[in-house]
Amino acid sequence: MTTYSGVGVSAGRVIGHIRRMPTAIVEPSAEHADDPARELDRLQDASDAVHADLQRRALDAADAGHDEARSILEVTAHMAIDPQLAKAAGQFITDGTTAEYAIWKAGDDIAAKLTGLGGYLAERAGDVADVRARIVARLRGDQPPGIPESDTPFILAADDLAPADTAALDPEHVIGIVTSGGGPQSHTAILARAHEIPAAVAVRGADALADGDVVYLDGTAGIVTADPGPGEYARVAEAAAASIPEFDGAGRLADGHPVELLANIGTPDDAEPAASSGAEGIGLFRTEFCFLGRETEPTPEEQAEAYRRVFESFPGRKVVVRTLDAGADKPLPFLTDRTEPNPALGVRGFRTADARADVLRRQLGAVAAARSACPDVDVRVMAPMIATAEEAGAFAELCRDADLPTSGVMIEVPAAALKAESILRAVDFASVGTNDLTQYTMAADRELSALASLSDPWQPAVLRLVADTVEGAGAAGGKPVGVCGEAAADPALAVVLVGLGVSSLSMSRASIRAVSAVLRSIDLSDARRLAADAVEAESAAAGRAAVRVGLPALDTLGL
Repeated sequence: MTTYSGVGVSAGRVIGHIRRMPTAIVEPSAEHADDPARELDRLQDASDAVHADLQRRALDAADAGHDEARSILEVTAHMAIDPQLAKAAGQFITDGTTAEYAIWKAGDDIAAKLTGLGGYLAERAGDVADVRARIVARLRGDQPPGIPESDTPFILAADDLAPADTAALDPEHVIGIVTSGGGPQSHTAILARAHEIPAAVAVRGADALADGDVVYLDGTAGIVTADPGPGEYARVAEAAAASIPEFDGAGRLADGHPVELLANIGTPDDAEPAASSGAEGIGLFRTEFCFLGRETEPTPEEQAEAYRRVFESFPGRKVVVRTLDAGADKPLPFLTDRTEPNPALGVRGFRTADARADVLRRQLGAVAAARSACPDVDVRVMAPMIATAEEAGAFAELCRDADLPTSGVMIEVPAAALKAESILRAVDFASVGTNDLTQYTMAADRELSALASLSDPWQPAVLRLVADTVEGAGAAGGKPVGVCGEAAADPALAVVLVGLGVSSLSMSRASIRAVSAVLRSIDLSDARRLAADAVEAESAAAGRAAVRVGLPALDTLGL
């Protein structure tokens, strides 16, 4: 029996046979091509075909209600026809290479640049490599990379999974995921949680697992055990027998203390499924979908129609709209500068308003128009990447000018958490984005598996900043603080966040049921005690372990 340790990113315990991802497509040879025009046509046809295939799969994911998968597939599809990638490959073809070699080398160069930039753009390097491989496979007439086929359910093992692969996961066949790479906020982690597939990432030694090996996977503890014994089989049986009750639409603790349980969405198509899940509202409505993949800004009328569709799904409930979070991994030709040396620390989020406040004003006007059409919806608007009280005040003024009375800010950088009191005096609420807050606090790229233990929202320093934010909000007049990062989807960490004083949690709709069940197993005094234990812990692992001991419901529910 051999045990490997990693980072648990999606709860559940399973035993199954390993199936490894197929061998990656290898680099084409540097052959000379005599007809550049033909090679350019071949590349165009292959790129268009890959784009169409990924778009089709995005629609299939939407039809199946897999909102996160749809969003990721749409972004990946756009990369297949990215003008920068096509231009770079075209130059190689002009120099006399084949389309296969040209797209491979162009992808190499762009991925290397993205990796060097770090932060959000480094996350896109793997996406570029995946799209490049799919285009090469199409040019060769080969099968593209993908999940292995099997007549029986299996645990998928890989170095890491590309977004398109992860989005294609079928929980009926893939019952668990083990990767040696990736991190707690990777596409693999996010979609495993959305599909409720037990998963562990950054598992040291997982490369030794071979096809056919039988392993035990604990997606909460991040443990993988080869050749499991009776103890592991018993734990799986206990988890299978557990039953998580349906969410009744009212988040609360055992003593009745209310905790709003909200959903994160990325497009209007996500709204109705979120409403059907019982979510008490929307805690994070990402509005980038209106802007990405366009050369020009969408009209206010286009935006207002999209926002109205979301508001109509939540009559009488809260919808928190995050204004355009452009920059970093979401560059826009009409708004951001692609040549920034470090976009993750550059002009992104609210900072784009310094040069182009007109874009934000038009967006706020569109939100206001949609709100007027749905007056019974509690529409709130928040700005991303706020770092100072001056920025918060400027955003609040823009909201008032647009007749949007309730404004808020995202707490994503340590400066905002440390100065929460002065920032919250200017606005009505705050929402903590734990993904970015963790990355910036720990100075750790969340996609690097070598830094996975740092890129963990259980880090005591990150939790201390959440506590500072709540304290500052209280001093600013008792302003509410929510969490909309992936940390909110972890049932144990949800207890800690509530114990720190967070009043609402927003997550993927698939996570609400488990979070609700665990919250209802504990009262506020115990949540506060466990939160103190987590903040005072020496490490993320120690804090997580201490909280689990105090939450027997996790084992009862198979989490």
